Amino acid sequence: CQSLLLPPQEKYQSCYYSAEQLQRLFDAIREEPLYPLVKITALYGLRRSELLGLKWDSIDFDANRLTIRHTVSKVTKPVEKDKTKNASSFRSFPLVDEAKAIFLAAKASEKENRKLFGKAYQENEYVFKWDDGHLYSPDYISQQFAKLLRKYGLPHIRFHELRHSCASLLLNSGFTLKDVQEWMGHADIKMTADIYGHLDTARKQTMAAK
Repeated sequence: CQSLLLPPQEKYQSCYYSAEQLQRLFDAIREEPLYPLVKITALYGLRRSELLGLKWDSIDFDANRLTIRHTVSKVTKPVEKDKTKNASSFRSFPLVDEAKAIFLAAKASEKENRKLFGKAYQENEYVFKWDDGHLYSPDYISQQFAKLLRKYGLPHIRFHELRHSCASLLLNSGFTLKDVQEWMGHADIKMTADIYGHLDTARKQTMAAK
């Protein structure tokens, strides 16, 4: 095998939404059940596993802080983990007003659903879940997101590419790759540059102008 030459790995060119496209998406799906999950993912650039892993201990309403500390992944069924993808993935964000309103609404819904379902309610500490308390399947979120885009005639992107959209907006708002690395929870800046370096169009436009 030492004499074999492996073909170069092709870099996947991800799609992403502009700020205007994201706003159009938010406006279109505002009354859809998936809206809170889409909004939080886009605001904070979360991985799908981090979004579904949000528990109430992740949210400090008094300190206005959101901490990523749990994940929910999919093998053959949802798998809960009390750890993040890597040490850098364990990170905190300021709890912006829009996010705080979403979480408070989820808390109120949980309280109401607990009464409605009674003993059939499945108790757990997760923020985003079915009305009866069961966890969402990660694949269900991705499939429903694709259906919503088709329903409202919006350009196709994968659910994960809401994360890329967040990174693109940060870069083109003047934040550095180091800033984006910390926001996204990457282990090192090389990974950030490999994934998002081509999205830094604002910096390149400034370079070209100079």
